[in-house]
Amino acid sequence: MTMLQGAPWLLAHTSMLVVNQPRKISLYGSDYVLWKDRSGKISALPNACPHMGAMLSEGWCQEKDHQMSTVVCPFHALEFDSDGCTVLPGTNKKMLPQLQPLKLIIQNNFIWSYGGYEPKMPLPSVLNDIADRYAFIGHTADTSVETDLLSMLLNMHDYNHQNGTHRPLFRIEAVQFEQFMDEGYRSHAFYNMPTAATSLSEKLTNPILLTLPKVLVAHLENHFPSLVIFHGQNALGKVAQIHIFVPESETHTRTYVLMYGISKHPIFRSLGKQFLHLAKVVVEQDSAILSKIYPNTPQKIKLNNEVGMDWVRRNFERFPEAIETNLSRSFESQRT
Repeated sequence: MTMLQGAPWLLAHTSMLVVNQPRKISLYGSDYVLWKDRSGKISALPNACPHMGAMLSEGWCQEKDHQMSTVVCPFHALEFDSDGCTVLPGTNKKMLPQLQPLKLIIQNNFIWSYGGYEPKMPLPSVLNDIADRYAFIGHTADTSVETDLLSMLLNMHDYNHQNGTHRPLFRIEAVQFEQFMDEGYRSHAFYNMPTAATSLSEKLTNPILLTLPKVLVAHLENHFPSLVIFHGQNALGKVAQIHIFVPESETHTRTYVLMYGISKHPIFRSLGKQFLHLAKVVVEQDSAILSKIYPNTPQKIKLNNEVGMDWVRRNFERFPEAIETNLSRSFESQRT
């Protein structure tokens, strides 16, 4: 199963890193330690100490001059700088690099990497555009899911699952697909989701329901392979909810959510934590259903509105070839 080597992956937003606190990340079956020093510099090294293999992410950071820091092995306290060099005890002499740093590309607080492979497609600029126009609300739902990358992407582009997987959360009764716009490695999906009525007590228990209309209007902007952006708005403001996917290995895919907003009313800002909680529940529901699917089951039934899944399969199979757009279509005749 390919993991699309040569595609760019968004490893984290800088807000997800605590100063001088090592963090483990995984990409393409390899583990790395990621850390941010007090100057704001972000570094990444292979996570296994070259002495006896201890996890550097289980160690700590040692602050040096000019607010720079090293990552320290928890086993024998060997320190490694951002170049992968260390000083052996008693020698006071820096060794040649023992660890090959993971190359990072940092733009607008977004930490990207090609995982050591030759780039086969450019970084998407859409997140920079969102960061320039929207206020950052926060991040949530950082989860490692036991599923391969293709299965994760198919689930996220299976628009019919909204009134099944997410029915308990939104009371969605149907998915009324409107349009799918295919732009090669970028696409847009537009659909409406009528919801069941909720009682006043339910709304008081979960105030976020007060902001949801009778019909949820969805616009998903998709950037193959790693981004799905939900654009939503109401009288209070606009939200860009960004779902990110990272292939940790052939059997595990990491996902998390970054959220941005534009406020039209003062109450919108106070709802930020509830928006993040809602996104977290969505990810938890998607992760749960993926653990309840028998792998390699032949698909004998094809539903309407699976064009997003077809888009994923086509791009996955032909990566990194140039993609001709051929799936843009309207779905007015399929409305229910």
